[in-house]
Amino acid sequence: MKEIKSIKKTGLIKKVLIKICRIFGYELIDQSTLEFPVSKKNYQDLISIPGKKSISLGLGETLITRKVNSLDIIVKTCTSVQLVTQNKKRIFEEDKSEYTFRTINSLTNSAKDLKEKFGGIKIRFTIIDVNSPSSDIKKILSKITGEGFEAQHIPVENINDSNSNMSTTMASIRSSFNHAKKCEDLIYFVEDDYIHKTEALSEMLFAYEKFSSILESEIFILSSDYPYLYKKMNSSSILIGENIHWRTVKESLLTFMTSKKMIEKYFEKLIDMATNQNNPFEKNLHEIYEKEECFSPIPSLSIHCTNINSVFGLSPNINLKKLWDENS
Repeated sequence: MKEIKSIKKTGLIKKVLIKICRIFGYELIDQSTLEFPVSKKNYQDLISIPGKKSISLGLGETLITRKVNSLDIIVKTCTSVQLVTQNKKRIFEEDKSEYTFRTINSLTNSAKDLKEKFGGIKIRFTIIDVNSPSSDIKKILSKITGEGFEAQHIPVENINDSNSNMSTTMASIRSSFNHAKKCEDLIYFVEDDYIHKTEALSEMLFAYEKFSSILESEIFILSSDYPYLYKKMNSSSILIGENIHWRTVKESLLTFMTSKKMIEKYFEKLIDMATNQNNPFEKNLHEIYEKEECFSPIPSLSIHCTNINSVFGLSPNINLKKLWDENS
C-alpha cells in the first residue's frame, strides 16, 4: 500500500509571526514537531545563544546579563609524582605522565567544542609545572598549540625540605592563584588527573552565564561530581543547565572554575590556603562556599583519576573506561 504523507502548509499568519519574532529576538516552538521556526532548529540542536539567552524546553528563556568573554585554563602538572600524600596506585595503574597527557587531550578536545559553540571566546592555556621532564612539557605545549590555542609554561622550582612534595605542590597552587590575577575573565584551575568529557567546558560556561545572570553574582562551578559529597545528607538546590542538572555544594577539591573578580575578592584567603596547611587542605575554599554559590554537575563532566577506593575520585554513574579510552 502506498504511503500517504501529510504535508502541513505554513500559513501567511505564521510567516508574519515568525518575521516579527526574528525582529524582536523572540523564539517560537512548534509543539507538533518540536521545531523552532524562528531559528530554523529542532529540539536536538543548540537553541541557547551564548552571551544573550538560555532556552530550555518547559522553562522558557533566561536573558543572559553576565556574558563570558574569555577563559583561562590553568593546569598544574607534574608527570613524575603519582600521589602527593600517599603511595596508592591510581585507577588503570598507568605512569603518572599518562594521566597528565590524557587530561591535556581531554581539555583541548573540550576547548575546541567550546570554541565552536561560543564563537569568538578567547581561550588560553597556562601550564604550571613541577619537575616534569622537558620532553613532557614540549609534548604538552605542542598538543595545545597544535590545536590552535595559545599556551605558556610557568615552571615551579622543587622545594627541598622535610615535606618536599607537599611544599612544592603548595608553591604550584600559589603560582596558579598569582597568575589568575593577570587573567581577564573566567579561570578554570585544573589538576592534571581529571579526564573531561568533550562537552565539559561548554556545559560549564552555559551554566556560568545562566546561573550568574539569575543570581546577579559571580559563582564557583565544578567539572566533577565528587562521590564524597554523597556521604552526607546535606541539602542542595537543583538548577537546570544546558543539557544537565547542577546542584549547590559546600565542598570541593582544587579543580574549579570561577572569575577573576572572585580571585581578587578572596585572594588573601586563597593564598593562605596554599601556604598554611589545614585539615582538610581545602578548608579556606569551603569557607568561601558558605558565602558564595558553588555548583556541581549531575552527572559528572569529568573524572578524577585517583585510587579506585578513594571517595575523592571516581564520580558515580559514569562510563570510566570509555572516557579514559577516548582521550588516549
